[in-house]
Amino acid sequence: MFDEIGLFFIILGVPFFLSGTVGLLRFPDIYTRLHALTKADNVGLGLIVLGLAFQADNWQIVTKLVLIWILVLLASSASCHLVARRAMQNQIQPWSRP
Repeated sequence: MFDEIGLFFIILGVPFFLSGTVGLLRFPDIYTRLHALTKADNVGLGLIVLGLAFQADNWQIVTKLVLIWILVLLASSASCHLVARRAMQNQIQPWSRP
């Protein structure tokens, strides 16, 4: 039962990674690309971690998975902020419709 639930969450997380990648390739400027990557990848990773937690054998593995997810959340938000701030310092303007 837990294996099927875990597989469901893993399969549910994969489209979020795919949509983040599509956003990276198709969005017009750096700010929207960063938004697509950080939001979609964090949700996708969260769902995959949840799916793996259902399939884990003990609580130590679940704790490690959650800590990895938290570390990725902190790292991605910090790196996204740094890239966006550098883009603003280089006076890269956000995209707007003509």
